[in-house]
Amino acid sequence: MAVQEARQGANPGTGTAPHDGGCTCGDCPHGAREGHRRAVAAFLLKRDEFAAGQGLPAAVAHSASASRQWVSEELTQSANLVAERGRVEGEAWLSRLWLRTALTVWTAVVLLLLVQALTAIGAGWTSARTAGLLAALVVAGALTAASWFHRARGGALAPVVGEDNRLSTSRAVAAAWVLLVAYAVLVLVGRLAAASGHTERDTLIAGLGLARGAGAVTVLAVVCGIAVLVRRVVGLRVLGQRLQKVRAHRPKAADLLTDDSGRGTFADIQYVVINAVALVFAAVRLARRPDQLPDLPWGLAVVVLVSAATYLAGKYAEGGRPVILSVVRSREAGDLDAPIRTGDDIEIRGAGFVPPGAQTADRLSRMVVRIGPVHVHVPLVPVTGGFDNPTDAVLTVPVPADVEPGRVEVQVVTAAGVETNRYAIDVTE
Repeated sequence: MAVQEARQGANPGTGTAPHDGGCTCGDCPHGAREGHRRAVAAFLLKRDEFAAGQGLPAAVAHSASASRQWVSEELTQSANLVAERGRVEGEAWLSRLWLRTALTVWTAVVLLLLVQALTAIGAGWTSARTAGLLAALVVAGALTAASWFHRARGGALAPVVGEDNRLSTSRAVAAAWVLLVAYAVLVLVGRLAAASGHTERDTLIAGLGLARGAGAVTVLAVVCGIAVLVRRVVGLRVLGQRLQKVRAHRPKAADLLTDDSGRGTFADIQYVVINAVALVFAAVRLARRPDQLPDLPWGLAVVVLVSAATYLAGKYAEGGRPVILSVVRSREAGDLDAPIRTGDDIEIRGAGFVPPGAQTADRLSRMVVRIGPVHVHVPLVPVTGGFDNPTDAVLTVPVPADVEPGRVEVQVVTAAGVETNRYAIDVTE
């Protein structure tokens, strides 16, 4: 009752300001990005005010539990608004990305033309340069068409965006190798179409032989297989509740080198770096020998294969199911030691309660603790710069009055929907 009265006092009348929403007058955010920025700023200000003990209504200030509930619900509502504005901003960003990807592709074509023109000074223009430029035009045209058809999902980057709305490292690496090999084949096709002599045609056809491009073909097969296998592994681990995944607001370039929480991971970084080096080597070999597939040396190919194996092992090793290790009665300074009773706070200790990428308030507010048959939402306890509850290793929740005395089981449900083990506690009257 105190929480409801406090909310009515804080939002008199209808409780909704006339400009809350997406109108275009001067008092409201203009565009999705500005709306998200303002929502984030308002949430951070509110969180820090509550952390400093400011803004509490008099109706709940006398009760620690009531004030905590009121603060948690106010922050949850504000965080949900931030999440909604972030989703809209992410969709708007993706819809604009297709044009940026198309411009990047055609900028690369112009740079290729400039490089060919500069290197042709003195050496002269050759049919290989013409074939390379025509192949680049074909690839750029195909990528531009793909960007248009997938403009709502990021343009040409749509195939490398995972189901969690993040850039997939395995798909990005495989896509880079596919584009390089397709470009090399188109260069050979262009030269073959322009060849006039039987000897030149035979040489170009021999350049497509497996003996010339065995290393590149092997690497292409492995990275494509890794992309398919990683998707299957991640999907099965999520369904088996051995891996927690939450959806991102929008993909970022940093996703290629980091995990879902934004921390750099060795497996991803080494996979991207080694493949980038191998791609540069293959591109240089193609420029020096445009009459055959890039002959990737077996030493470099084996290095790429070792990197792929390390990346796949990292995917198998990451994650893990959240677990409850112990449950104790939360005790404040001056309290007497006592058993757990209804109305007391309990401290749940364990690991993996906060999934990677779920550190935002809207995700933290979705955490639930089952105490017997009762579902208890984990309250948000703000501190300056973050939250003191919940954390990845400790949760504090009250034991509601609806819990019957006796032996009951406690279970945590994370923001990703993964359930922990059941832990039995004794509740006394």
